[in-house]
Amino acid sequence: MAIDLRQICSAGMTELEDFDEVVDVRSPAEFEIDHVPGAVNCPALDNEERARVGTIYKQVSPFEARKIGAALVAKNVARHLDTHFATRDQRWRPLIYCWRGGKRSASMAHVLREIGWAAATLAGGYQSYRRAVLAQLEDLPLRFDYRVICGPTGSGKSRLLQALAARDAQVLDLEALAKHRGSVLGDVPGAPQPSQKMFESLVWHALRHFDAARPVFVEAESRRIGSLRIPEHLLERMRVSPCIGIETPAAERVRFLLAEYRHLLEEPAWLKTLLLRLTALHSRETVGRWIGQIDAGDWQVLVADLLATHYDPAYQRSMEKNYTRIADATPIELSRLEHDEIDAGARALLLR
Repeated sequence: MAIDLRQICSAGMTELEDFDEVVDVRSPAEFEIDHVPGAVNCPALDNEERARVGTIYKQVSPFEARKIGAALVAKNVARHLDTHFATRDQRWRPLIYCWRGGKRSASMAHVLREIGWAAATLAGGYQSYRRAVLAQLEDLPLRFDYRVICGPTGSGKSRLLQALAARDAQVLDLEALAKHRGSVLGDVPGAPQPSQKMFESLVWHALRHFDAARPVFVEAESRRIGSLRIPEHLLERMRVSPCIGIETPAAERVRFLLAEYRHLLEEPAWLKTLLLRLTALHSRETVGRWIGQIDAGDWQVLVADLLATHYDPAYQRSMEKNYTRIADATPIELSRLEHDEIDAGARALLLR
């Protein structure tokens, strides 16, 4: 059985959740670039095998490539049966896909069906999935009412989103999906950003599970989060949505940021490299002052200076330019960025 992706990519009731598991049989390199969120990778051909079969197809003959490819696929399917699929019971219902819904997924699905599992394939494979995601990202973001969490750097926006999610609010945490905190210092240690395609898949996956009758809380963002672009229709919708403005004392923001970005303070050479990127926006004297504060270990002075000189003015300009309802933002005061107070702020927002 082949599943038509047009039936499963819309918000609300879908058929994806009818399957016990989504199995991506493409190579690990293909899977890493993008895949259906939640899918597992059980390659019919690994990276080297896929390259080898492709070379034989072009340089020798399609027949020789199919013969060698079939032997490799059979070996790999057998390995997956002995490992990943070994504990699946007879009721297990997987959805299998490859690049175009061709031989790799068909071969895997055939073996699984012969065993007795109700395996289905995805019509058109990953390519069809990708087209559907792009089409849905034109429409899905427009179905929801957003509440945009605003506030200068270090005011606790991400923590407030986490508290809202813990209280079962609908939260679209774009920075968590992008694995980036959204500034020149925003890299998350040990967590490289996903590809643009994977980021779009993650946004699509989050949106399609939301209820249009309830608001979606999201943090105000620029067009990019690190190297990734926010889908255009989502960004446009965010920028005209009601805003919630966090008000946090400057001293508390400094304290919070010193704890939050401790990894940068422990690597002063890398921190200097990052700040040198700002020479296009600030004078050499200003950047030199920041470098001197790093050399002296004046961390509180450095953070306060960065906020006053760079982050706060840039934030104010961006918000006034891009978020049309920022002047009417609903205020929320967080005098201390501690769990209890942030949770109380989330509770107060949900009661409004």
